[in-house]
Amino acid sequence: TGRKKLHTAPVGQVFRLRPFHVLVATGGGYAGYRKYEDYKLEQLEKRGIEVPVKLASEWEVALYKSVPTRLLSRAWGRLNQVELPTWLRKPVYSLYIWTFGVNMKEAAVEDLHHYRNLSEFFRRKLKPQARPVCCLHSVISPSDGKILNFGQVKNCEVEQVKGVTYSLESFLGPRICTDELHFSQAPAANSFQHQLVTKEGNELYHCVIYLAPGDYHCFHSPTDWRVSHRRHFPGSLMSVNPGVARWIKELFCHNERVVLTGDWKHGFFSLTAVGATNVGSIHIYFDQDLHTNSPCYSKGSFNDFSFVSNNNKEGIPMRKGEHLGEFNLGSTIVLIFEAPKDFKFHLKAGQKIRFGEALGSL
Repeated sequence: TGRKKLHTAPVGQVFRLRPFHVLVATGGGYAGYRKYEDYKLEQLEKRGIEVPVKLASEWEVALYKSVPTRLLSRAWGRLNQVELPTWLRKPVYSLYIWTFGVNMKEAAVEDLHHYRNLSEFFRRKLKPQARPVCCLHSVISPSDGKILNFGQVKNCEVEQVKGVTYSLESFLGPRICTDELHFSQAPAANSFQHQLVTKEGNELYHCVIYLAPGDYHCFHSPTDWRVSHRRHFPGSLMSVNPGVARWIKELFCHNERVVLTGDWKHGFFSLTAVGATNVGSIHIYFDQDLHTNSPCYSKGSFNDFSFVSNNNKEGIPMRKGEHLGEFNLGSTIVLIFEAPKDFKFHLKAGQKIRFGEALGSL
């Protein structure tokens, strides 16, 4: 009849599953299950019921890390750059505003048609008067977010949430050359924590701030200090919401992060921007050489960059409240700094905080 023949592959070949597909499907399904578990934990917390800590096993962490979050985050970043038709902008942004409780009255530009793509909307600027910077306290919140934990660093361990810790040295990496930072000249046998303390009688403090998707995504300088060094750790891009932070020990050490270190009037000071799922892009305004979420990286590697040079002995001076950087969606800021023993935090774990509000003072 002149009809073309249809050639079909064997049924077994059609339904052949490749290892990559199995990993993606299994890992994605498990990630969805974890999201459901996180939702249940949030409901219990709202009812005032204390949730016991249950850490993930090694195989659970490996399964979660099998999800190609870095690839998905790069794809999400490209999607965010696609310019939306004018007629579609208001419905899309309105859905996001309703889902995450965004307050557009604080935005410098309230007109939703102004934002050409999702990336511009995520990185929207605020009206100058929306976030007054507290002048009475020495350290302010660098961003909007939720306080996960704060306090003194003890035994070289830092709490990411109550009862779940990570190693200070694993998080910050090896000591930086003392020519760039005024680290203590303590013997090598001393703990890493004591090597960071430069002045007698001081202690090391930390504060962890989680930025939700609906929060203002820029972050600012928390105090007057100078940035001497940047260390970039490529890594995973697992979720950093409080439920996952309670579940995976050393979550912040697994994830991609940018560590800015320097000093303030009381000694050592550092601010670390931690990446997360769909937040592979971390931008530091004064660091044009920084490129995060690169397709090629070696596990456990890091790269250093010094802002101190023959022409610039002081590094990058930052004033309290000055623009420092931004995320693409929301993530975590970790402050680790040295201060006298009478430094006091003005916080409660779990409280919501806004950029410019007081974290603590002497």
